[in-house]
Amino acid sequence: MEFKTFYFNALRTCCYVLYDQTGDCIIIDPGCYGQTEEQRLATYIKSNNLTPRFIVNTHCHFDHLMGLAFLRQKYDIPLRIHPLEAESLKRASSHAYLFGFNMTPPGTDFAPVYDGEVLSFGTSSLKVMHTPGHSPGSVCLFGHQEGMLITGDLLFAGSVGRTDLPGGNYDQLMDSLTRKIMPLPAYTLIFPGHGPSSSLEREFAGNPYLQHLC
Repeated sequence: MEFKTFYFNALRTCCYVLYDQTGDCIIIDPGCYGQTEEQRLATYIKSNNLTPRFIVNTHCHFDHLMGLAFLRQKYDIPLRIHPLEAESLKRASSHAYLFGFNMTPPGTDFAPVYDGEVLSFGTSSLKVMHTPGHSPGSVCLFGHQEGMLITGDLLFAGSVGRTDLPGGNYDQLMDSLTRKIMPLPAYTLIFPGHGPSSSLEREFAGNPYLQHLC
């Protein structure tokens, strides 16, 4: 599996395009805002002869899906989210407006994903891990063969996601870290919803939130 990282919008949200030798790809957290960012994403997909199969959102805060309406119109592909994110999806454009962004409403239809489900595309697969705390339906996506974990806003390099937004819960976030993240192999690379990548080994050693759990 190969992937491309984009940093989109003023909040520098990480969008990931994952693909393999078949040319099938998925798009994770499409936070592209405005025509310039939308075209950066579309140009990459076209220039690499990729075929988008679906979109996955780790959660539905507006900064992670400002490009969703564009992608749905251009590629006619489904959105996969945890059902507990449905309300956030409905309110995304109004929340964006409160932060000064004019966001095209992304629609409310989606195909649900659940804890333990395996999402397949091409010859690749990712396991869904329900990890509430930053939001009720937050998920991480684990690629066992690749040793990679897309963490959304659960876990960052050196920190964790905020829990003071609607639906956030600090105790749930720490429980998600304890039960779902701590048991993974230390060599697992993490790719968060904002900021640089890291590894669980590095986070176990230096992230104060994970050290607290060790």
